[in-house]
Amino acid sequence: MILQSLTRYYEIMAKDGKLPKPGYSPSNVSFALNLSPAGEIISILPLTMTENRGKKTVELPQVKVVPEHVTRSVGISPYFMCDNSSYILGMDRKGTPKRSLECFNASRELHIKILKGVHSPAAEAVLAFFSTWEPQKAALNEAYSEHKEALDAGGNMVFTVDGCGFAQDDPLIKKAWEAYKASNAQKIKMQCLVTGKKEPVAILHPKIKGVNGAQSSGANLVSFNSTAYESYGKEKSQGLNSPVSEYAAFAYGTALNSLLSDREHRINIGGMTIVYWAESPKAVYKSIFGAAINPKDENQNKLLDSVMKKIEKGEPAADDVDMKTPFYILGLSPNAARLSVRFFLKGTFGSFLENIKKHYDDLNIDRSPQDFPYITLYRLLLETVNPNSKDKTASPLMSGEVMRSILLNIPYPESLQSAVLLRIRAEQDNGDKHIKKITRGRAAILKAYLLRKKNNQKYKEVLSVSLNEESDNRAYVLGRLFAALEKTQRDASPDINSTIKDRYFTSACATPRNVFPSLFKLYENHIGKIRKSSGGTGTAIYDDKLVCALLGKLDVDKDPFPSNLLLNEQSIFVLGYYHQVQKFFTPKVKKTNI
Repeated sequence: MILQSLTRYYEIMAKDGKLPKPGYSPSNVSFALNLSPAGEIISILPLTMTENRGKKTVELPQVKVVPEHVTRSVGISPYFMCDNSSYILGMDRKGTPKRSLECFNASRELHIKILKGVHSPAAEAVLAFFSTWEPQKAALNEAYSEHKEALDAGGNMVFTVDGCGFAQDDPLIKKAWEAYKASNAQKIKMQCLVTGKKEPVAILHPKIKGVNGAQSSGANLVSFNSTAYESYGKEKSQGLNSPVSEYAAFAYGTALNSLLSDREHRINIGGMTIVYWAESPKAVYKSIFGAAINPKDENQNKLLDSVMKKIEKGEPAADDVDMKTPFYILGLSPNAARLSVRFFLKGTFGSFLENIKKHYDDLNIDRSPQDFPYITLYRLLLETVNPNSKDKTASPLMSGEVMRSILLNIPYPESLQSAVLLRIRAEQDNGDKHIKKITRGRAAILKAYLLRKKNNQKYKEVLSVSLNEESDNRAYVLGRLFAALEKTQRDASPDINSTIKDRYFTSACATPRNVFPSLFKLYENHIGKIRKSSGGTGTAIYDDKLVCALLGKLDVDKDPFPSNLLLNEQSIFVLGYYHQVQKFFTPKVKKTNI
């Protein structure tokens, strides 16, 4: 299913001219050797571009479509019309001059074999270059000497003749390359598992580059390296164990590498790289989905807000999209020299956006007016990470499960609730006054988790956006009561640096019976201090009235303060506390007579 979907995407993009045809691949190119018709190096032209990445300015190579670069092993394997200085110039970059000379000789043989008999100015100039260039005398060439340091640093180069176009784009050179490829095609033909056609089988599959944490040279999505993966009679035949045609292997590899190279339309979450695509050549699908699931800047925030409002009205996300277009989401993680598929989801573009909208609705909770209405995936997962840690990466396993929950509209993993409660407890125990323990994000996560949990009817009444003052849920009332006791302490000592929350919240949340009796002793002192202060009578009346009302919701005769609360009840306690605190900061709306 994955390979079929990627192959279909390749065909759509290739038809639109956005991906190269078989036999060619995009490659990073840093230099162009400008040759004379006689094959002499006139100059070396840098092809790098300046790009701003955050606060840094970096020089990046240009991406050019060149004759295909197949997987290169430890042996000598030259590329046609585009390669590094060891193969094109025979220059030693790694302290192995003998090997560099062997690389150049192999490249020369390949180019002569393919271009012999090709009569075009570009082909004849390249042939003349390989016939006359002597690596031992490279230092005598002024153009090489001028750029030696940059060339030794690495980077691919291509050819141009008198600065007029690139040699790899010459029609006769392309025709010669395609004839060479056809003559060297795999002779074994089997029915392809992707296309269903009987075609030459790919023995080795393409390397996939761009997955976060994987090898920079690329990793395999499909590979066979052990007898355990071999079929009967297919020993040491690698790709024949699961026949995928050379065309399909090229197509899915090209499509996936193109998706991974697009920094604007991929997501790195919890050590996992996520790519997504629609069965359409329009980039608007990827732009809308990327902004919806994890906006990166203010423009994407505006796009997210616009899309969510349109979906709420039952309108298409944009004028030029079809909400029924098939859409795919693939999550990949590195696994040594291979890739692990964390998940692969297929649906319609509209269904995924609707599920994202439901996710944001479940997370919706009281907030300050200046807060962004939507808690993005990155911010959500950040709530589970130690804020003092240098590594802000959430658990990879949990991240993948959370992503699945969002996109499929299914219950969130239990690990998400546990991680949030763990952070609340850990930060309470640390006593770090600069950390806000009960954040909007953490309260929203606990609310959303319980909303999607099965058999949550006994919690439903308190899983609201704002405070439910009518609820008698014991854990919820206890959370509200703790907030009321903290308010009284702040009213008694406005300049206090730490409150009962910094010392008692964790214990009150987990074992109320051990804590609340002590809190009420402190409360009597605080309320007495307020009454004695100038102008404090009104505040004392308000605080005492609220505390008494909350105590009235607890069955004092039975068990108002249980010995312990279960995890779900602890989540409700946190939610009650958060709702009550938000209520304290919500200005009262004045009634007007109309």
